[in-house]
Amino acid sequence: MIPRPDFSRRLQIALSRNPVVALVGPRQCGKTTLARTLIDVDSLNYFDLEDPVSLARLEQPMTTLRSLQGLVVIDEVQHRPELFPILRVLSDRTPNPATFLILGSASPALLRQSSESLAGRIEVVEMTGFNLSEVGFSKQEEHWLRGGFPRSFLADSDKASFVWRKNFVQTFITRDLLQMGLKLPPLAMLRLWTMLAHYHGQILNRSELARSMGLSHTTISRYIDILEGLFIVRQLQAWHGNIKKRQVKSPKIYFRDSGLLHELLNIKTHFELMTNPKLGPSWEGYIITEILSAWKPDEFYFWATHNGAELDLLLFKDGKRIGVECKRADAPRMTRSIHIALETLELDRLIVIYPGDKSYPLTDKVTVMPLTEAISLPELSSTAY
Repeated sequence: MIPRPDFSRRLQIALSRNPVVALVGPRQCGKTTLARTLIDVDSLNYFDLEDPVSLARLEQPMTTLRSLQGLVVIDEVQHRPELFPILRVLSDRTPNPATFLILGSASPALLRQSSESLAGRIEVVEMTGFNLSEVGFSKQEEHWLRGGFPRSFLADSDKASFVWRKNFVQTFITRDLLQMGLKLPPLAMLRLWTMLAHYHGQILNRSELARSMGLSHTTISRYIDILEGLFIVRQLQAWHGNIKKRQVKSPKIYFRDSGLLHELLNIKTHFELMTNPKLGPSWEGYIITEILSAWKPDEFYFWATHNGAELDLLLFKDGKRIGVECKRADAPRMTRSIHIALETLELDRLIVIYPGDKSYPLTDKVTVMPLTEAISLPELSSTAY
């Protein structure tokens, strides 16, 4: 098992200062495994709401939970939203004999209920699959191809990893999305996912998607919003300010896990990835996911103008503006777009991430560096929780 010290530390700190902590993230990203390092699954304080025994024990939830002491873990809590008002009452006891850790894969329902019932009492910790720092920098190519889901990354072969991801997508579409109330037939939903994979790294055109699917613009927007809330895709919002340029305002769409993207594009091996037309967008999405995981910025956007100037990632962190460009090139150089972004956005620093292994400066504010060095920068890597 690959240790996950960063998430463990964040979870322990959150539990030490809050009566209720929500650990959320996509299915199969390791939430239950992490929770089980804190509690014995055979303990009376552990509930799995996909287990009939746990559901039976919670037929009278107030009676059952009120008597427990110490850490209480409730997994897949989105199946019982009626528990949130009860957790509010139990978390207000003085002194409080129990701390509640709730795990959820369906964050929209979870966060909506928690914000209504547990405001001021809950801290949310968002978990992802393995990031590059956890699996080791020497595994970058394998991690990029397979993605961060533990069972996908740890599979015995690329073929076994691809099969796992294919089954994951099918199960998600035929079961999990139906449980969320999405009534689109599974084959149509798979078609939507595949179309979004081909949009990966591009400006999202909901109207075009709606016409292709034979659905309304509103319905397509709702489905994409749900997929974002389920940690499948990311809508990277456009930054636009009061400048004398016509700026793009629609978001870009990315799959959050590169392995899922490659499964939907039928990319099975590293060779197929290197020869695929979506190589550049795949690299860009992978870099963005790793940078956001490592740096944890206060805000993040992309920026583009209708005249062609753009910046892949605009980060606001600790009062500074930092630009990130993702270049799949052997030796990136200064471009007109970089000059415009530096001047227009008043960047404090711009980092160009490329697949090489050496860093070198382009100007006093612009540096080219490999991903492994970028995510380890001490002035940007986040250690505060």
